[in-house]
Amino acid sequence: MRKIFFTGAVLAASLLLGACGGPESPAPSAQAGHNAADVTFAQQMIPHHQQALEMAKMVPSRSSNPKVVDLAGRIDRAQDPEIRQMQGWLTAWGAAPASHSMPGGHEMSGDHTMTGMMSDADMKSLDAAKGPAFDRSWLDMMVKHHQGAVEMARTELAQGADAGAKALAQRIIDAQQAEIAEMQGLVKG
Repeated sequence: MRKIFFTGAVLAASLLLGACGGPESPAPSAQAGHNAADVTFAQQMIPHHQQALEMAKMVPSRSSNPKVVDLAGRIDRAQDPEIRQMQGWLTAWGAAPASHSMPGGHEMSGDHTMTGMMSDADMKSLDAAKGPAFDRSWLDMMVKHHQGAVEMARTELAQGADAGAKALAQRIIDAQQAEIAEMQGLVKG
């Protein structure tokens, strides 16, 4: 029994030392399975999703179109859990949440202006609209907003390392491209 325990302990120590690597062994490509692109993706997608939720929550009191109300509800139900998931990743990765102010009172990291984000003026204009005028503005803005999210998700797929973050990016692309097509159909109809 002692020999098995000793052999197991030696094997574990060897694996640990081997994982540390020396000057001749290559370092892991990303610490803990993630890289800077994954962190940036989460830091930027969180406020992006938060603005989409803010926009979705405007719909029930301003729209009389059941299709727009349904779509806004689906956006709310999909993106809120994604925000919590990304916040969990940032905590697990030891990364700070977004750190600079941006339109809509949300924050983001770096000096990058996120594509698809609505300005404060856009949000105030949307907040003041009602009925069909609201629906049209909301659909136009949400299409642009979703296109921005798809672009950010494509960057994550191309540059990210974390399997979970890349899987979320693909889900965002799939869901939001379908919603873009649905919204464009609603605008035409």
